[in-house]
Amino acid sequence: MSDPALADWLRLTLIPGIGGERQRRLLSAFGLPERIFHAGHAALAAIIGDKPARSLRDHDVQPAIDAALAWADAPDNHILTLADADYPQALLDTADPPTLLYVKGRRACLNRPALAIVGSRSATPQGEANATAFARTLAEQGLVIVSGLALGIDAAAHEGALAADGQTIAVIGTGADRMYPARNRELAQRILARGAIVSEFALGTPAAAHNFPRRNRIIAGLSRGVLVVEAALGSGSLITARLSNEQGREVFAIPGSIHSPHAKGCHHLIREGAKLVETAQDILEENAFATLTRAGTSPPPDGDETPAADIDDDAKRLLDAIGHDPVNIDTLASRTGLTPDALYAMLLPMELDGLLARLPGGRFQRL
Repeated sequence: MSDPALADWLRLTLIPGIGGERQRRLLSAFGLPERIFHAGHAALAAIIGDKPARSLRDHDVQPAIDAALAWADAPDNHILTLADADYPQALLDTADPPTLLYVKGRRACLNRPALAIVGSRSATPQGEANATAFARTLAEQGLVIVSGLALGIDAAAHEGALAADGQTIAVIGTGADRMYPARNRELAQRILARGAIVSEFALGTPAAAHNFPRRNRIIAGLSRGVLVVEAALGSGSLITARLSNEQGREVFAIPGSIHSPHAKGCHHLIREGAKLVETAQDILEENAFATLTRAGTSPPPDGDETPAADIDDDAKRLLDAIGHDPVNIDTLASRTGLTPDALYAMLLPMELDGLLARLPGGRFQRL
């Protein structure tokens, strides 16, 4: 797309007061941004109202346009509009696709079969382990893993895809020239090496709470389904699940402990019709994914997908005593008949081997 044509697309999205709904109405009426900006005031006002029509004429956003065009000239930076052949078809199939996308990295992965994996920012160690294991197995089967680059489940899902040498897409709620949260900046760089970072927000847009539901609709829209790994009842990942369902995509949820607030959102989704999953194979067997595995790749085995270390019988018995809910040392002593000192001597090497995690309050949880 030529710079003048792209500049018109940018102008349409950068003018204040012309949001997505008005952009869609204008594009529906005139076809291309160039025709919008050549239309008379009366014709524009008839579609979007007098004040927004005046904004189209009065606001000078040329400096922001110039900055965006300069950004797009950098290697691996792309701005995709609704008129671009590379614009993700999955997003075009939704009711409100973004007028344009700022993309860093490999834009081709936006048109590959994808699954979103989302969940709590304050995830449990087990939740993060589940997200990583599911993402790794599904990426090995050829799916692109889509998430939001947040702490917790999002980051674990991206890590799992990268561990499989797979592709992953991070959809962010800031401008594409910003990285939020800063703690995931290094992860973002590794994502760019194999996948993409995507935003619909103008360059320079900071993180703001109202941006993330808009981001979530893109996460859902890029994907054939969404897996919610852990979520409290107020989690934003439930918004992603609802949007996925509204778009006719699959919704999956991993159940958890009835005592954990991090599981209540998933249990709510399951009651509302989400598919309960225990293994990645449960997802791959659904119609939307059944034909998408790489040629020559065997299905993953049934059962627990968290990599298991070779452990002795005493460690296995201790893991059985821990169960699948967090437990303190006194409870473990009661269940096993061992002294706290003996238990600590066993727990430390198991923690170092990644078999369990030490939680706040002196509790332990198996992974």
